[in-house]
Amino acid sequence: MGNIKDKVAIIGMGCTPFGDLWKMGVPDLIIESAYEAYEDAKVGPKDIEAVFVGNVSSSMWTGATVTEALQLDRIPATRVENNCATAAEALRLGAFSVASGMYETVLCVGFEKLKDYGSGALEMPGSLHPISVVGSAPASFAKSAVQYFEKYKIPYDKGKEALAKIAVKNHFNGAMHPKAHFKRAITLETAMNAPMIAWPLGLFDCCPVTDGASCAIITRADKAQSYTPDYVLIKGLGLAVGRIDPFKGKFRSDTDITFWDETWVAAQQAYDQVGIKDPRKEIGSAEVHDCFTITELIIYESLGFCPRGSGPAEVDADAFTLKGDLPVNTDGGLKSFGHPVGASGLRMVYELYNQQLGRAGDRQLQNPKYGLAHSQGGTPGMFQASVTIVGPKN
Repeated sequence: MGNIKDKVAIIGMGCTPFGDLWKMGVPDLIIESAYEAYEDAKVGPKDIEAVFVGNVSSSMWTGATVTEALQLDRIPATRVENNCATAAEALRLGAFSVASGMYETVLCVGFEKLKDYGSGALEMPGSLHPISVVGSAPASFAKSAVQYFEKYKIPYDKGKEALAKIAVKNHFNGAMHPKAHFKRAITLETAMNAPMIAWPLGLFDCCPVTDGASCAIITRADKAQSYTPDYVLIKGLGLAVGRIDPFKGKFRSDTDITFWDETWVAAQQAYDQVGIKDPRKEIGSAEVHDCFTITELIIYESLGFCPRGSGPAEVDADAFTLKGDLPVNTDGGLKSFGHPVGASGLRMVYELYNQQLGRAGDRQLQNPKYGLAHSQGGTPGMFQASVTIVGPKN
């Protein structure tokens, strides 16, 4: 396998507010995020040589959706999609195009307008029960929670409390970010007593449906200084995609829904490129795909941040809070910042980028070291998992 380390620089990033953006259309989202990135990178539309576009909800949003909104004339524009890893995929492919020498300066953008247009990946008839419907995301991850508690002999009240603490952490962090969907902290009691969605997952264990866009402007590492003195380097990129048994039409017999195998494999790819041997010590902060609180809990273990089965104890020890030794979801994650599916992967990198450059305000970490962004689409047993590692230029 090749190595992307230090070949590509992120010289500018932008992100709209995430939320119920009824007064903004898709072009508005694209323009707002892109022009923040332009200003940050000290470039203009004429500097962009190619565009990689991430969107999940509809094939009507093509590469031309971005070039039209930004008035980019006759340049390559490619739409990509890889479920919840879509925005990360736009960055990954954009980085490869720069590293290959094909382009010097590229715009990578992800966007979603779920409140207006919806998404087939997120909707189901309201009359159908979430436990009994095949493909229901809450039910799928609820089964992982039940099996996790059973496997590691965790009492259900203790397990549910650990999940609630993850929600409390993410809402606390999101309350400090002006662009988050939910800018309000919650108490442990509120999370524990919330309405049930799919047992044991309550309302505050589930991320919202959100509008938003995020983008990155990237260039060759040796050219970054000519644009701006403030930039971040891509250190590692990993991607692993699971599958079902094509002959039986069901999950493979070796599937373990208490551990995310695809995330583990994608992480190892990225760690190998960077030379990371002990992610718990070498990663300074992580943005992970907390579509549900149980997902984040299992991600800790699947990224090698702690041994299998030890996630609840680490949560009790506040290991992944802003004051812990490895803060996770410092901007609130999907749970608080929101989840416009095609934009979330770049929103994660946006937070890591700002942490690296000392721009994270009240959430700023003293020593961000390497930052890790993790996106995970699909369902337990068949994920598209992406890991992006960024770090300082020195």
